[in-house]
Amino acid sequence: MNWPLFAVIYIIAGTVTTGIVIIGTLIMGFDEIAHMQIAVAVGAAASIPITMFFAKKIGSITGNEDGHKV
Repeated sequence: MNWPLFAVIYIIAGTVTTGIVIIGTLIMGFDEIAHMQIAVAVGAAASIPITMFFAKKIGSITGNEDGHKV
């Protein structure tokens, strides 16, 4: 696994996924702090498999699946 690539993609995917989950939570009327905290946790957890998928795809395209080699 290319961990630097994983970290960069997680920053983007985590923000987008968490934002989508929070907006969905607000639209459904769950606007209390506890609901927002659960939405953030769900968004952060849901973005991990998304990040792994795209990091592996980009790593296989670039031929650098294992990260930096010294």
